[in-house]
Amino acid sequence: MKSSLKIGAALVFCAAALVPRFTFAQSIPAAIHAQAAPLPGPYDERGWLDRFYAPRKYAPAWNPQTASAALWVLRQAPAQGLDPRDYGADDLQQQLRSGHADPARFDVALTTAMLHYLADLRVGRVRSEYHTGKSDARLKRYDPVERLRTGLAAGKLRDAVQAAEPQLPLYAQVKAALAHYRELAQQPYPALPVPQAKVKPGGAYADTQALFERLVLLGDLPADAAPPAEGIYGDKLEEGVRHFQARHGLEEDGVLGRGTVNALNVPPARRVRQLELTLERLRWLPDFGPGPLIVVDLPAYRLWALQNGGTEAPLEMRVVVGSAVKTETPLFVGQMRYLEFNPYWNVPRSILEKEILPKLARNRAYLKQHDMETVPPDASVADLKAGRARVRQRPGAKNSLGPIKFAMPNPMDIYLHSTSARELFERSRRDLSHGCIRVEHPAALAQYVLGGQRQWTADAIQEALQPGPTKHVDLPRSIPVVLFYATAIVDSEGGARFAADIYGRDVKLEQELAARRQSLNISAPTSAPRHPR
Repeated sequence: MKSSLKIGAALVFCAAALVPRFTFAQSIPAAIHAQAAPLPGPYDERGWLDRFYAPRKYAPAWNPQTASAALWVLRQAPAQGLDPRDYGADDLQQQLRSGHADPARFDVALTTAMLHYLADLRVGRVRSEYHTGKSDARLKRYDPVERLRTGLAAGKLRDAVQAAEPQLPLYAQVKAALAHYRELAQQPYPALPVPQAKVKPGGAYADTQALFERLVLLGDLPADAAPPAEGIYGDKLEEGVRHFQARHGLEEDGVLGRGTVNALNVPPARRVRQLELTLERLRWLPDFGPGPLIVVDLPAYRLWALQNGGTEAPLEMRVVVGSAVKTETPLFVGQMRYLEFNPYWNVPRSILEKEILPKLARNRAYLKQHDMETVPPDASVADLKAGRARVRQRPGAKNSLGPIKFAMPNPMDIYLHSTSARELFERSRRDLSHGCIRVEHPAALAQYVLGGQRQWTADAIQEALQPGPTKHVDLPRSIPVVLFYATAIVDSEGGARFAADIYGRDVKLEQELAARRQSLNISAPTSAPRHPR
């Protein structure tokens, strides 16, 4: 037996059928016992290896052909925004080729790598706000051990991987965008000259040809567009710049300024990393069945209302979100349960204490001037300070919520609503609220939400939005609302959109992934420099 352990891995695998099974019953358990401690993260892998090997009486699972197939799968990890080094793919490949691997240790290491890969793909590598417990319930519905065992037995490891991928259509779209930007990252990407002053259409720019080629490369101008006049920033270039600005959260003025050129100079490798982080975050989301779904991407200031599993184009609109300085909008999955037309605004305690009470101290008529009232009526400032009374704003033109509120009950009192401050949607940076989300097209969103109720036609919704008494409308079925964070996303037209890291969450996620990588004793890749957009 000792001499057989010195034989190369390939020969051992080929001869596995000739080796008494009890010999592996000693080496495989020893290799399992020698495995490193469980990884930090969203899943508990203790017992996985025993569950995998016990039904086969601890016989080895892999032969040269299946091991090669598994290593091929692991090398495709970059397509998912994952790193093959996290699974020791190169080292395992080298062991397989050299024939100097300890058979039992190689077998267990490859099984471990595949189990980690499937679990990472299913629920992500680090714990998120969406799943705070150590054990993610989704790994009960998708059991990596059973999936690997079944895929290996049927010779269909790729099927196990495909089943692990999030089924949200956005995941496949972001994967496609990632593949595209990986291709861009392989091409030369020289920096464009930054103008000393803003360049408007008809103005002079030093290298219009390079700008034109950059806009074509990024898809902001069609490939068959006519080349520009040398040195002149013309209308066609302005069209491409406007499209680029729209995709990158910049002011869509068509003016070629420092901020726009700096964004044009962000290397595709940095965009690749942003898209990889988005795929990680999409793996955090719970499973959504078919039906209506609302997704709000906070740094992109965008909302999508869609039919999950459907083929129709989603409803898309701009939003205003919580301020990065004081009141970040939290991440969570809520359930929209009802709407209120002409709602009261119940002022949160934090806003009452920090903003309204100081204003009342300076101006006793503040509440009256803003159509506000106390509950109970005519309560004193002392009652408000002591918590014996609260403040609410009456429905009407001054109401902060506008004519409609989309309620999804939660402890943080976060919801979606309209607003009378329409001018805010024209700003490029829209983290301006106290945490709730203001929507650009409330009537369209109401029609989407109430679409299953015949009485709520477009005309009926418009009538309900007019000034009048408060009207509460329960939804026949709650609608999931995902408050999401991604600085790279794909819009309803299939185009990649990039945004600033307004809450610093990309930085935090990078740190968490680096810590996990360190626990695997893998050096972190060299990071591209941070850019504002």
